[in-house]
Amino acid sequence: MIPRIPLVKDFWGFSKAGRGLAEWHLNYETVAPWAVDGLPPANASATSLRVEKMRFSKGFDLHAKSAIAVNSHYTLSGIPEDAYRYTVNGKSAIEWLIDRYQVKTDKASGIVNDPNLYSDDPRYIIDLVARMVRVSMESVAIIDSLPKLDIIE
Repeated sequence: MIPRIPLVKDFWGFSKAGRGLAEWHLNYETVAPWAVDGLPPANASATSLRVEKMRFSKGFDLHAKSAIAVNSHYTLSGIPEDAYRYTVNGKSAIEWLIDRYQVKTDKASGIVNDPNLYSDDPRYIIDLVARMVRVSMESVAIIDSLPKLDIIE
């Protein structure tokens, strides 16, 4: 069967929300980062910005997940709990990023996957975390403001 897209009373409310979500998600690499604490200074060395494996920071409330240790030099904190409400396939976008953006070696081939090489900008991963917090917060705000699902039969 062809998928059925229901007619809703407030079509333009859903249309506006979809457009807003698309804007945030398509431009995630260029949006203004969320104002998290612990971002490196502009003159930070490439070595100090290298990410091997991010994790939630010890000493912070792990239930709230308010801080991420990106490496031994930098810990990003002040991440709102609501940022984790935006999920993709059952995992928050931030947790997905933490899981995927780490240096891994494939056992069978020995090929090293190093996300530090994804960009010429050594700040890319750390800034991406702050941008993902922004995208997650904006997505949650849009989703929370969706109109009531009133289907026209």
